[in-house]
Amino acid sequence: MSLLDLRTVRKRRSSGGREVLVLENESLSIDAGELVAVWGLRGSGRTSLLRLVAGIDAPDAGTVRFDGRDLAEHGDRILGREIVYCQKAFRTAESQPAIDEVLLGLLVNGITGKEARTRAGEALERVGSGGLGRRRVCELDGDERTRLALANGLALGPRLLLIDEPVAGVDLHRRDEILLLLRSLADEGIAVLMTVGDWTGVTGADQSFSIGDGELRGSGKRALQPVVDLSLRRQASG
Repeated sequence: MSLLDLRTVRKRRSSGGREVLVLENESLSIDAGELVAVWGLRGSGRTSLLRLVAGIDAPDAGTVRFDGRDLAEHGDRILGREIVYCQKAFRTAESQPAIDEVLLGLLVNGITGKEARTRAGEALERVGSGGLGRRRVCELDGDERTRLALANGLALGPRLLLIDEPVAGVDLHRRDEILLLLRSLADEGIAVLMTVGDWTGVTGADQSFSIGDGELRGSGKRALQPVVDLSLRRQASG
């Protein structure tokens, strides 16, 4: 049994006073430890797909199951625990230290005190930003905001991590580092589903899909070449 299963899902949403088809009888399965990328143009339904997978929105038809459980019935007990939706729109004030954002997410889930501090610090270290916690949110660049969003999610110990456009707003020379980080999280056993705005973001994914006009068009697992670390590129050209 796959960790996540979408079966013949149909979904429409309203946008600008008109109805937009997101999915029309589409299916998708994700296993633990898989990195899955979905590419699409703005308005294609990328974010709507993530909201379905998170259990935030319900399908008009079909089912979305996580570890055998229907998210329409159990989503409120799964989202924020086993499924975490990482977002770069933070809840703390821009003037606050970045670690407060991670601590707030833990506090909402009933984790406080020393345990919260420990988990927040470990999550920041895991995303390669141990010193990030002391910085104010307003001082963070695109790369650091993505890492903070991921730290928020990792601190909760999820089985499935969702993130919308992780490399959006990230400098070109740092994008590969973010994609490598996501690949490494999947290799540790966490399922990762991300949406991307251009094809470069699907490199290294176990499964890759495009979304548009209600369809998911996809490739087989590990059909793409792995991400190449920029440091290795520089060494090869040096």
